[in-house]
Amino acid sequence: MTDIEPAANHPVALPDEGVDEVVGKHRSLRADVWRQFRRHKGAMVGLVLLTIIVVASYIGPWVYPLDPFEIDVAGANRGPSWDHLMGTDNLGRDVMARVLVGGRISLSVGFAAMLVGLVVGTAAGVVSGYFRRADGPIMRVTDLFLALPLLPLLLVVIVLFREPLKDRFGESTGIFLLVVVIIGLTNWMQTARVVRGDVLSLKEEEFVLAARSIGTRPRRILTRHIVPNVLSPVIVAASLGTATAIITESALSFLGLGFPANFPTWGRLLFDAKDYINLAPARVIWPGVMISVTVMSVNFIGDGLRDALDPRLRSKG
Repeated sequence: MTDIEPAANHPVALPDEGVDEVVGKHRSLRADVWRQFRRHKGAMVGLVLLTIIVVASYIGPWVYPLDPFEIDVAGANRGPSWDHLMGTDNLGRDVMARVLVGGRISLSVGFAAMLVGLVVGTAAGVVSGYFRRADGPIMRVTDLFLALPLLPLLLVVIVLFREPLKDRFGESTGIFLLVVVIIGLTNWMQTARVVRGDVLSLKEEEFVLAARSIGTRPRRILTRHIVPNVLSPVIVAASLGTATAIITESALSFLGLGFPANFPTWGRLLFDAKDYINLAPARVIWPGVMISVTVMSVNFIGDGLRDALDPRLRSKG
């Protein structure tokens, strides 16, 4: 019988081009998230549209030649033309210029209010989920805010604090701070509930138990182990919170309790145009379209982020 040499003495030669498939390429978490996000067609469309709106709102007023505050009574309530692409309002001011400036203010309010709500909601959710004694009181406060009728509450708070803040910080800064803070402080509850649920499961994981066993302080555990692992739902909540903040600001301005007439947010433009809807319907259409497209884009981006940050969906890619 012929002796057969061990297989180890005869290594199998692999073609160079097949090595990467056999060994496997290194895939980072960021690359996996971006790959999954790109597969969501609605999210990509929303990202493109939101980018266009943000760039147009923040750069457009510097590029578009017409002054949004220049009054021309002789050219009032004109329809779209080459001189005024979106027409003019009842004072002859260019609607497109005012829509671009209004987008800058509305988006700034949306992003700032989202940050306020995100910080408050994340802090409340982390503390409530990690510390058992704080869970009951924080969740009861959360339930209380969820049970409040938010729009009447917003109206009452703005009426009470509008004039004191205007006297203290000036008209523009005072109204901006009031609107941002009040919207942010009434839109943190959903974020707190989602973060609390994740923290309740995370604090029982082995790496957190190991950190406790070696005497790591709770503050260190929260900042090093808990908070970084709840960023996925926080990012999704940030996108959806921006849309909510923009709609809320538009509703307040449409009711005449948001920014004054010399700060043409999209909601304020709708408020000013409602009395001229039969004479110049385009004045209502343009800011309404901007609000709708922005909110739709942000919601699509939020859906895409939710799918991209889900490890079960990424593993299928």
